[in-house]
Amino acid sequence: MKPPLVYHEVYSAPLPSSHRFPMAKFRQLDSCLRETGLATDIQMHRPLPVPRRLLELVHDRAYHEAFARDQLDRQAQRRIGLPVTTPLVQRTFLAVGGSLLTARLALKHGLACHLAGGTHHAFPGYGSGFCIFNDLAICARVLLEQERLTQIMVVDLDVHQGDATALIFQHEPRVFTFSAHAASNFPARKQISDLDLPISDGVGDQEYLALIGDHLPDLLDRLNPQIVLYNAGVDPHRDDRLGRLALSDVGLLQRDHLVLDACLRRKIPVATVIGGGYDAMTPLVKRHALVFRAAADQARLHGL
Repeated sequence: MKPPLVYHEVYSAPLPSSHRFPMAKFRQLDSCLRETGLATDIQMHRPLPVPRRLLELVHDRAYHEAFARDQLDRQAQRRIGLPVTTPLVQRTFLAVGGSLLTARLALKHGLACHLAGGTHHAFPGYGSGFCIFNDLAICARVLLEQERLTQIMVVDLDVHQGDATALIFQHEPRVFTFSAHAASNFPARKQISDLDLPISDGVGDQEYLALIGDHLPDLLDRLNPQIVLYNAGVDPHRDDRLGRLALSDVGLLQRDHLVLDACLRRKIPVATVIGGGYDAMTPLVKRHALVFRAAADQARLHGL
C-alpha cells in the first residue's frame, strides 16, 4: 500500500559550503522520510545511470560529452551555476536514471516518487539554473519510444516556468506541457508551454489552489494521458528565497493531494519529482517531504 520510492546515496554531491544550491537536501530528505515512516527499505529502488543513447533523445552529444569530461567553457558553467566535479557528473547521470526508473515504476504500480529530479531549465544544448540534463523531458522521450505511449502530460508546479521542457516539446503533440509559475520570476525569457498559468507575486493558498483546480481536472479529462510526470517544486512557498508566491506548508500539501487525487481517481499513473526549493535546510526538507506524505495518503485512498 506504500508507493515505490527512488533514491541513491550519491545524490548529495559535495559543493562549497558557501554555494546557494542546497545539495545536502537529498540525503537529508531520505533521512526525514525514514524517520517519519514515509520510507522503508522495501519501498526503496536504486537507479542506474541513464545511458548516453537515451540522453541523446533530448540532449546534443557535444553538450553531454563536454559536461562529462569537464570541458564546458566558463560561460556554460556559469549558466548552470554548479561547479563541474566528478561527483557532480556521477550524481547527474544517476538522477536522470532515477527519474526514468520512477516513471517506469509509476506505470507498473500507479504511483511512484523520486527523491530528486525536476531539472526543467536544461535545454538540448546547454544547462541553466542549476539544471544540467532535463530529466522529465528524457523520461517522456523514452516512454514514447520504448513504452509506445501516445499521450504524456508534464505537470510542472515549480515556481519557475518549465521553460526548456516547453521548448523541447513545442512540436510534439504526444507530450502536453502544463506550467503554473510566478510570472515575474526566472527565467526572464519564457517559452510557450501547451498551457501556461503565469501567477502574480504574493498569491497565496486559496487563490493558487483554485487556479490549479480550475484547470487540471478538465485537462486530464480532455487529454486522458497514459502517465503524468509531476514536478512538485516547493519554491512557491512564502518563505522561499527564490519564490515570490505565498503558499504555506498546508497549501503545498493540499496542492499535492489535489494533483495526485485528480490523476489517480482517473486511473492515470503519476511519477513525482521534487523540483526546486531554497530555504534553510530543515524547513526545506520538511517541505519536500510533503509530496511523499500526500503520495502515501493517496496510495492508501486509491488502493494502490
